[in-house]
Amino acid sequence: MNKLDNRGKKILWAVIQSHIDLNVPIGSILITKRYPIGLSPATVRNALSKLEESGYIIQPHTSAGRVPTEKGYRFYVDTLLEEQSLSVSTALSDRLSSRLRIIKADNKLLITEAAKTLSTFSRYLALATPPRIENLILKRVKFIRYEQRKVLAILISDDGVVENKVIDLEQAHTQKQLDNAANHLNEAFSGLAIKKVKEKIAYQLYKERSEYDQLVANLLYVFSDIIPSEADATSLNRFSGTSNLTEFATMVQIKAILKAIEDKQFMLKLLERVSKSEGTQVIVGMEHILPSLKELSMVVSTYNGSKYAGGAIGIIGPTRMNYRKLIPIVDHTAKALTEILSEDRGELTYE
Repeated sequence: MNKLDNRGKKILWAVIQSHIDLNVPIGSILITKRYPIGLSPATVRNALSKLEESGYIIQPHTSAGRVPTEKGYRFYVDTLLEEQSLSVSTALSDRLSSRLRIIKADNKLLITEAAKTLSTFSRYLALATPPRIENLILKRVKFIRYEQRKVLAILISDDGVVENKVIDLEQAHTQKQLDNAANHLNEAFSGLAIKKVKEKIAYQLYKERSEYDQLVANLLYVFSDIIPSEADATSLNRFSGTSNLTEFATMVQIKAILKAIEDKQFMLKLLERVSKSEGTQVIVGMEHILPSLKELSMVVSTYNGSKYAGGAIGIIGPTRMNYRKLIPIVDHTAKALTEILSEDRGELTYE
């Protein structure tokens, strides 16, 4: 990347901020009117030409002003994250946090409300993912006699119910027998991460079934079925604000986004990209995730808790979104989730 001097940085910043505010090509005269940079329009034009040669801006057509390129936006975002002091006003901070605390006792609603809140404040598409299943710690498994040969199997993590399922057994069993079987499985798996539980179950299933009590053996197979895979867990992702898409996305992009929401492989790829680093990050241009999303960007931040596996929350919008305003909003929402999840709230549900 070509190194910019202070003058180049100031003018590039002026171009990008003006384009974000006005959504029109930016010329030298406009820059000198909007910003007290102490330079003549001719000097600014010369600097714009150098920025264009370096790939930070482009001129849509002859005699037009300049607009930022993806490279220019990346420079702008990096500068914001590294050098600028970004914060949410106290009033907005209180509004964001209070909306989440209203429903803090239910994880499903908490994640959904977090996405709705971000969509409301940003006017863009919001995405919130639940804690990654494989990182959750198993607390215990329970089997509750439902009726005749039907049993309700419940898998509980340190932060609540991860999955439950009504199953049919080959014969009826008393609740005491089911409790004993659950105790046996809890001794073997309690305290392990779901990822380790799946590995251990796979190993156990290779053993001769005759080594186990018949009921325990049956439930071991059932247990492996009720642990959701990471691909299945993507169905728990919360999207909000699809109605906002028409305000910033083309029809091609809208169709691609709606299709991507239903695509588990796309969501896994997105989660993998997001989970590589903690804190708030900005993905400028999403063509590496999906080619048709080239002119869109994502601001996303991770959240976690003292004993909770982490998830992510963010927004998807146009590359010219107001990063200065939206980065701190996304960051604050993630921190609010972390604070709520760090509190001792008993067993909560994700179903």
